[in-house]
Amino acid sequence: MEVTALVTWLVTALGGFYMLSTWISRGGLAPGSTSRLPKPVIFGHFLLAATGLVVWIIYLATDSQALAWTALILLIPVALLGLTMFARWLGVTRGTHVAAHAAVGAGTPAGGGEPAERSFPVPIVLGHGLFAVITLVLVLVAAVSD
Repeated sequence: MEVTALVTWLVTALGGFYMLSTWISRGGLAPGSTSRLPKPVIFGHFLLAATGLVVWIIYLATDSQALAWTALILLIPVALLGLTMFARWLGVTRGTHVAAHAAVGAGTPAGGGEPAERSFPVPIVLGHGLFAVITLVLVLVAAVSD
């Protein structure tokens, strides 16, 4: 089960890395970006998830129960930040952000008027979330079963 958690975590990370690189390449970091995903939330999610993955790998190598619990504890804010971004992404994919932006007469937003996260493929977002939930459950079960 611990190795399965590692595999699902890696698949989740690949989807997340794809979305992060898409967000950056589509102007998410650009000054004046219309992105609804705050930079601290995105990079906090990424850094905590990457740290948790490293802790999980070390746990697999050492079988230290404390590291299993540490990885699980790190996943809690990762999940909360992920849910925050998902909720904001939903608003963008439904067009509410662009419509609201146009309604206040803010002019032409950077990146051609579309938030960078609008470029995220729906299957990648949903797959990332599904694998994240599976990973969280597997890590929880592994932590409590040792």
